[in-house]
Amino acid sequence: PDSAEAYLLAARLFLRRELSAEAAAEARKALETNPALPLAHQLLGEAALAKGDVPTAIQEFEAERKINPLNGVLYDRLGDAYLRNGQYAEARQALNCAVLLEPNSTGPYILLGEAFLKLNQPVQALHYLDRAVKMDPANYITHNLLAQAYRATGQVAEADREFKTVVDLQHNRAPKPAGK
Repeated sequence: PDSAEAYLLAARLFLRRELSAEAAAEARKALETNPALPLAHQLLGEAALAKGDVPTAIQEFEAERKINPLNGVLYDRLGDAYLRNGQYAEARQALNCAVLLEPNSTGPYILLGEAFLKLNQPVQALHYLDRAVKMDPANYITHNLLAQAYRATGQVAEADREFKTVVDLQHNRAPKPAGK
């Protein structure tokens, strides 16, 4: 019960319950017990991101990268943190690593599309968002970003089609009264 792994497991459970302060405390205990424990810094980064503390999240994700450099999920989270912090070049670099390590995950493709939109490079955004929409056609966020990219490239009809898809997906997911 006093092992680094047990503290990390408790931290993960707290984070799933959206108790980020408790999760961070348990993750710190895990690191005190074993400073080289993989995933502990990542969990601290996720807890910081949940609280909106992006600089701390980046610091923790970078510490995790030194311990666990082949973890694709880590690069996805790091890219998200950089994107939220306005560090678009760093976000692209981290998210490219995520795509290489986790090619079947849509998250890095969506975030790369968002990063390219922020960088005012909608043609590049279209490439990644098209890939994400093929992987998960029911994700309204992807369609929304895709519509923005189409609009930015002057493809108004395609943008309107994607915006309509967003509305349709959100309407179809809305809870319906019983018997209807």
